[in-house]
Amino acid sequence: MEQLSFFAIPSPCVGVCQSDTKGYCTGCFRSRDERFNWMSFSELQKQDIVRLCVARRKRRQYALFKSQKLLQQQQQANSNNQFDFDQVDEMDLLGDLSQFELD
Repeated sequence: MEQLSFFAIPSPCVGVCQSDTKGYCTGCFRSRDERFNWMSFSELQKQDIVRLCVARRKRRQYALFKSQKLLQQQQQANSNNQFDFDQVDEMDLLGDLSQFELD
């Protein structure tokens, strides 16, 4: 049973209109079928599509956040390897002290 809606659901299109590798619009996150058949969907179907688009956007944002976090961790690990004093021998830091004399 469909719920009555008082307002028409507007298209979530933001005018970007480019598809990603999975076939979803990079602007509104609708699939090709969802974009092409928008006008023929019922209001309930449109609500469901908008809900799916919000979930897709959140997943994309999380994936981007996760990849940026991983990249930062890798960069930090690389910079820490340059100054990892646990792996350096103390004698390498001090050099050869056999020639050192106290006056």
